[in-house]
Amino acid sequence: MKRISICLAAAAICLADVSGVAARAQEVPANYQEVLSILGKKGDYKANVLKVNIPRSDLKVTVDGVALPTSFGFGGWLAMTRGEGGNDVMMGDLVLLEEEVNPVMTALLQNGLEVTALHNHFFFETPRIFYMHVHGMGKPADLARKAKPAIDLIGKEPGRIGIPERPSATSSSPAVTAGEFNTGALDQIVGHTGEKLAGGVYKYTVGRDDLKMKEMGAPINARMGLNTWAAFFGSDDNAVVAGDVAMVEAEVQPVLRTLRMHNVNVVAIHLHMIGSRPMVIFLHYWGRGSAATLARAFRETLDQLGAKSGRTAHR
Repeated sequence: MKRISICLAAAAICLADVSGVAARAQEVPANYQEVLSILGKKGDYKANVLKVNIPRSDLKVTVDGVALPTSFGFGGWLAMTRGEGGNDVMMGDLVLLEEEVNPVMTALLQNGLEVTALHNHFFFETPRIFYMHVHGMGKPADLARKAKPAIDLIGKEPGRIGIPERPSATSSSPAVTAGEFNTGALDQIVGHTGEKLAGGVYKYTVGRDDLKMKEMGAPINARMGLNTWAAFFGSDDNAVVAGDVAMVEAEVQPVLRTLRMHNVNVVAIHLHMIGSRPMVIFLHYWGRGSAATLARAFRETLDQLGAKSGRTAHR
């Protein structure tokens, strides 16, 4: 019996040692503790990854009339792990309201981080939710400082720190209605000739023939959807623009910075084609302002794509 007791005691000591090692393995390293402190968030450290939790517990979300808890899919996060050259890789997925998307995107871009995707996860949700994927490389504390201005915008009341109030039906802004454009002036700004469409829309469609994309031997051109376009509606003084930008990977961040610099809203970043080479990423946008201002934003966006000359318009 004594021998059994000794064995059991030894086993207990061994188990205690193992559990101690496991506990130590879960402790957050000092450099990651600093990250949590800078961001003012909680997180955990497992499998050599720091996970920073950014839950949207401030929201009461219903999907198709069903009230759902935050854990169902409304928990944003940032994650860091050690990469090459002594730097960390940071990735994340931020859960945002419609009116938060572009202020948060601007804060990320202005602080040297990348936005790599913007999309929805649900249909029929209230309020409307978008998911923004972010990426960065650097020292953990530096990455945290770069991310903090954007993180601080999440969950704050509109209007308090740069997030615009959602316009109401009684907004004092003049309504945008079908009018006349000085199309010659717009063409001069854009550097292409647009096309008049039904309902007072004036549209530019600019192909990406420079990419020389093929699918099963067939050339994929502007008529097949490989194009960048902008549709204008309204009048010279009061217009809206919507469109789509076809980009290769290296063009994404310059295009995002250009659009946000002109206060044009980015509303989606995604793929239209799978398996194509080069990989083409599409960005949808929406803006309001004078037609000339919006045309300059479109022109400067075009200037981020491919060669600066030799593009041709396609309809």
